[in-house]
Amino acid sequence: MKRFKFLLLGIFTLLSQLVFSQDVTSKINSGDTAWMLISTALVMFMTAPALALFYGGLVKRKNVLNILMQCFITLAVVSLLWVICGYTLSFSPKSLIPGFIGNFDFAFLKNVGLGASDTYATTIPHLLFVIYQGMFAVITPALIIGAFAERMKFSSFLIFVIVWCIFVYFPVAHWIWSTDGWLFKLGVVDFAGGIVVHINAGIASLVAAIMIGKRKYLKPTPPHNLTFTMFGAAMLWFGWFGFNAGSALGANGLAANAFVVTNTAAAAAVVIWFILDLFFVKKPTMLGSATGAIAGLAAITPAAGFVDVGASIVIGAASSLICYFMVVFVKNKIGYDDALDAFGVHGIGGIFGSIIVGVFASPLIQSAYSGLLFGNPKQLFIQVFGSVVVIVYSLVLTIIIFKVIDIFMGLRVSEKEEAMGLDITQHNERGYTVIE
Repeated sequence: MKRFKFLLLGIFTLLSQLVFSQDVTSKINSGDTAWMLISTALVMFMTAPALALFYGGLVKRKNVLNILMQCFITLAVVSLLWVICGYTLSFSPKSLIPGFIGNFDFAFLKNVGLGASDTYATTIPHLLFVIYQGMFAVITPALIIGAFAERMKFSSFLIFVIVWCIFVYFPVAHWIWSTDGWLFKLGVVDFAGGIVVHINAGIASLVAAIMIGKRKYLKPTPPHNLTFTMFGAAMLWFGWFGFNAGSALGANGLAANAFVVTNTAAAAAVVIWFILDLFFVKKPTMLGSATGAIAGLAAITPAAGFVDVGASIVIGAASSLICYFMVVFVKNKIGYDDALDAFGVHGIGGIFGSIIVGVFASPLIQSAYSGLLFGNPKQLFIQVFGSVVVIVYSLVLTIIIFKVIDIFMGLRVSEKEEAMGLDITQHNERGYTVIE
């Protein structure tokens, strides 16, 4: 009788474990999970090597390793920061300050299991959603590197990345992407990061360019390696499919639409920039075509899950025109040194795309969303409001952060170090061979 009781207890325990195991994974779709694993890797690929090569090819030879190192260390540092506190502050459904920033329920990824999340991604493991969003957190501060290239202390850069993520990126991500976020509740839409990533980083880039000041040895020298830049741009275009189509959080029709409109907008932007080069420079340039692609990709990012192919052509073409005007004419007229056009491309492209989604959002793509052209002018005003709020917040907080770092550490290298190059002065390495 005793053995029979033990046998029943064992069977009951085994059945309980099987039921529990099935319950943990019952909602998970293997196809969605596979696609999101690939998308996560694609977004990671966008920071290193893609952005590193894109930016690295544009600077002088004596600073290329500094750019590569900044991108590489950002990947490492923000990845750690994300699992420690970034995810919980950004996506916790409960807040320390209601609607403003999350609490610490998910700190160090506690309470994040292998099962699906009931809130954000119902067909993939919660842990996978965490790391996918973590790659967005990684690339956002890395975009800002383009504004202060060739003149910022590496130590100050590291502190800036950590502090900026905590006080700027995590709160803004919570506002717009968390179910508790106040802009989310207001109805602001941002499919893959036009506001959270591109406006946020673009405005910070403008602040950086102005506060750190112009490069001392700023001469009209060509980029040191446009081959790097072309490869970097192509890799970014490739990785952007994970960025945008991955934001559907599944292998589905919405992902397919985001994939197609992303490619179409980028293509339209390249063609327009190519035409503008022919008109103003008299020759097509590789740098112009690469820059145009990034402008179109930045603009379609917030709209990729809401607009159709026709709208994506308009968005890509218009973003190329606007960003060309900002980069070629406005920057030179005003005189700020946005070294690699982080503000002119990502910031302006993100602002345009985030607002224009309020015009072109189609209920044929997602039935719950429509824009001005489909009888909902309110969405346009909501998008303008959300964009302006983030512009002001990122502007003010970035100024404060840079000011504090400058007081305690200093922001830029000395004139002598800048002349020698940051590869040797910041890393004791050279990115090229010295021929004696």
